[in-house]
Amino acid sequence: MKRTLVLIRHAKSDWGNAGLRDYDRPLNERGLRDAPELGRRLHEELKLAPAKVLSSTARRAAETTHGVLQGLGLSKMAVQWEDEMYHASPATLEEVLFGVDDAYRTVFMVAHNPGISEFAHQLLPGLPLAEMPTCCAVALETDAARWQDMPLAKNSLLFIDTPKNPSATTNP
Repeated sequence: MKRTLVLIRHAKSDWGNAGLRDYDRPLNERGLRDAPELGRRLHEELKLAPAKVLSSTARRAAETTHGVLQGLGLSKMAVQWEDEMYHASPATLEEVLFGVDDAYRTVFMVAHNPGISEFAHQLLPGLPLAEMPTCCAVALETDAARWQDMPLAKNSLLFIDTPKNPSATTNP
């Protein structure tokens, strides 16, 4: 049975308040618009919804997570908030994913660059995207029996979705 992993980089953040810590930066207007729109596309066009959501606790990631879930029509869904996903390395993101119960077949992860892009490249060598832009979703399917088997499993790209190029690569 296949598993689906959707890696999402947080939406565009607001740099207007120089006094805020990086961790506390909110989304800007575009980010607040793009996150629910990504959720809507995932639901309506791609027929995809998470069984489990893992998210960085940084404000911009949390606001992205809430926006995507709103667009999916899942605003009441419980999220697993992970402090260590804030500016996490691919190894840390992998460790968080490996902790997910194998009963969950579709998992969304919302995090930050460069780690989320590097993790995508680690799982999908040759990914046709140098770096994930803000509010980008990279979805992959794996034949791994368990989440922890993903690095050795056959992983294939399902799609790349960005605000400027929605659902750009579907079933390549």
